[in-house]
Amino acid sequence: MNEHAPQHAPQHHRQTRRTTRRGVAAAVTAATATAVLAGVLAPAEAFAGPRRDVVQQRLDALVKDDGMPAALATVKGRDGRSRSYTAGVGDVVTKAKVPVDGQVRIGSNTKAFTAVVVLQLVAEGKVGLDAAVDTYLPGLVRGEGIDGRKITVRQLLQHTSGLPEYVNQGAVLSDPGRYYEPRELLDAALAQKAHFAPGTQWEYNNTNYLLAGLIIQKVTGRPLGEEVTKRVIDRIGLRHTSFPAPGDRTIHEAHPKGYQRTADGSLRDYTELDPSWGWAAGAVVSTNSDVNRFYGALLTGRLLPAAQLAEMRTTVPAEAIGPGARYGLGLVSRPLSCGGLAWGHGGAIPGFETVGGVTEDGRAVNVAVTTIPAPETAKRVEQVVDAALCR
Repeated sequence: MNEHAPQHAPQHHRQTRRTTRRGVAAAVTAATATAVLAGVLAPAEAFAGPRRDVVQQRLDALVKDDGMPAALATVKGRDGRSRSYTAGVGDVVTKAKVPVDGQVRIGSNTKAFTAVVVLQLVAEGKVGLDAAVDTYLPGLVRGEGIDGRKITVRQLLQHTSGLPEYVNQGAVLSDPGRYYEPRELLDAALAQKAHFAPGTQWEYNNTNYLLAGLIIQKVTGRPLGEEVTKRVIDRIGLRHTSFPAPGDRTIHEAHPKGYQRTADGSLRDYTELDPSWGWAAGAVVSTNSDVNRFYGALLTGRLLPAAQLAEMRTTVPAEAIGPGARYGLGLVSRPLSCGGLAWGHGGAIPGFETVGGVTEDGRAVNVAVTTIPAPETAKRVEQVVDAALCR
C-alpha cells in the first residue's frame, strides 16, 4: 500500500514501510503540471521470450543476488508495444513457473484509484477538495490533537493531515486471514495523538485514505469497491484488476505466490490474505500491464477532467519516498536519470511489492516482486524502473 509506499500501503508507496515504517507496506511515485500524455496505451503484446536486455538482466539479478522468489515486469516502449518479463519461480515449493503478467496484490497503488474516485466526485460537485472532513463525516474524526473540522479532503489525499497511522504490522502478519471493518481501523488511529497540525508537514499515512474511502461511501451511498469498479476499473477496461469483496482472500487469476521473510530467514506464504485492513489504501489486485494501462489512462485524461487532473499532479516534496520524489493527490512523481519524470505510485503488502511509472511521452513500466524487499534491494527494484524507462 506503500507504494514505498507503506503497505498500504504504498512502494514505497507501500502503504509504505519505507515512508512511515509503521505501516505494513507501501508508498510510491507523482508532481505539478497540467500537460497530458500524448496517446492512449496500445494493447499489450505480452510475452516472456529469451531476450537478455537490461530489464531481464536486472530481474534475474533480483532473484539470484537479492533472494526475491520471483520478479515480473511489463514495459511499454516508445514504439507503443508492451513486453512482459519474468524471473524466478512462482512457487518456492513446487518450482512452478512464474505466470507471464500474473496477478499480484498492488498495495498502495490502490490509493491512486481511491483518489481518482474522490476527484471525480469533486468534478461532479459532490465533494469539495478544500472542504473539511466533517462536512461529509460529521463528528467522526476526533482525538488528541485531531479534529475533522480542521482537516480538509485535499490534506487527506496529499498526506498532510497529521493523522496517525492505523496499520498494525504485527497484527496483520500474525493473523493475515482476519477481516477488519473500516471503523475498527479508524478507531485504532484515533486512539493515538496527532503527529502535527494539518497542512504543516507531509507524512505518508494510510489513515488518510481510509477516511477518503469513508467519504466516498457517504457521498455515493455505495460500497467503495463498487465505486472503484464502476468509475475506474470498468470504465477503462482493466480486465485483470479487481477490488476484493469483503471476505475474499484469494487471487483469482494466474499468479505467483507471495511471501514474507521471517526472522529466521525462511519464507512464509502470504498469498491467501484478507486485504480488508488495506481497504481504500491498499486492497486492489491487478497485473503489471493493467497498472500501466491505469496510469496511462489517468495521465491522458480518460479518468478525470483537466482541472482535477491538474490538482492531482500538483505536488509537495516527499523526500521520504526517495530523492526528488514529490506527492500529489494519490500520485507520485520521481525524476528519471535520463531526464523528465515518472508518474505513478507503487505499493507493498505482505507477499508483494510493486513499483513503476509512466512518462509524458507514453512510456510505462511496472515491476512486481513476490516478497517485500529490504531497503537496499528495494532501491534495486526502483532502478529496474529507471532502466526500463531510460533505455
